[in-house]
Amino acid sequence: MTQNKDYTYHNPVMLQECLDGLNINPEGTYIDVTFGGGGHSRAIFEKLTTGRLISFDQDPDAKKNAWDAKNFDFVASNFAFIKNHLRLLGIKQVDGILADLGVSSHQFDEGSRGFSIRGDYPLDMRMNQSSDIDAKHIVNTYEEDELISILRKYGEVKSPGKVAGTICRARSRKEIETTGELNEILLPIAPARKENKFLAQIYQAIRIEVNNEMDVLEKFLAQTTEVLKPQGRLVIMSYHSLEDRLVKNFMKRGSFDGKIEKDFYGNILKPFTEVTRKPITPTEEELELNNRSRSAKLRIAERNDD
Repeated sequence: MTQNKDYTYHNPVMLQECLDGLNINPEGTYIDVTFGGGGHSRAIFEKLTTGRLISFDQDPDAKKNAWDAKNFDFVASNFAFIKNHLRLLGIKQVDGILADLGVSSHQFDEGSRGFSIRGDYPLDMRMNQSSDIDAKHIVNTYEEDELISILRKYGEVKSPGKVAGTICRARSRKEIETTGELNEILLPIAPARKENKFLAQIYQAIRIEVNNEMDVLEKFLAQTTEVLKPQGRLVIMSYHSLEDRLVKNFMKRGSFDGKIEKDFYGNILKPFTEVTRKPITPTEEELELNNRSRSAKLRIAERNDD
């Protein structure tokens, strides 16, 4: 395995729990759909002998962390297109899929990407930097009712009308171009001693809209039923309640809205069985070492026989 000299290691969240959840067969085929800094992928790869690993990431920066090996493929794409790319690689089904959702450590740390509430950087928030829509476009061009909708739906903001109105009044005077400018506009209406949480919820809502994250997650989950072999493992880590709710419903009930479908005999129709009934959360030790893990929830399910 040849390592890229620019490789930067990031502490992968709940690494051992993810590896245990995948129940890795050294001769199996595995997918990491959120390569990022490569920490999870590298650990999976090291457990393989004749097995194969395919890693996805749409962020061009992530490819710098890839390596050269005959049984490793890096796919520069959004994981919503997982089935198409596997077909191109000649792969029909795999033994396990890992997804570490949300923003990578690199994306948060790289201020110019505009994901963090700290600093003063361009309003961007695109995970795929070739995308046409960025945070600046949303903040400055969405109608007030559209802003209210995404703030309520994706940020679970308690006062979306007040936030949207404040943004619209400010942009009518001058275009909002940076995270610092947006913070300056919003901080006067933030709840006392909850400023960071307030800003984080707003940034989350804008980021999800920029990257169409919930729709992408649904498309990905729907494809896992075809991509995974019977007894194959689906291991997903989420960082906010919207993602976790989708994953939970899909694993528990086979639907995104939580509705249960039954066959003629009353058997529940669902493609997966949960390996863990409740989500796994980080240990106290990990929380001390890796602050990013504080909101992580890990769910594991196994593909049922057809």
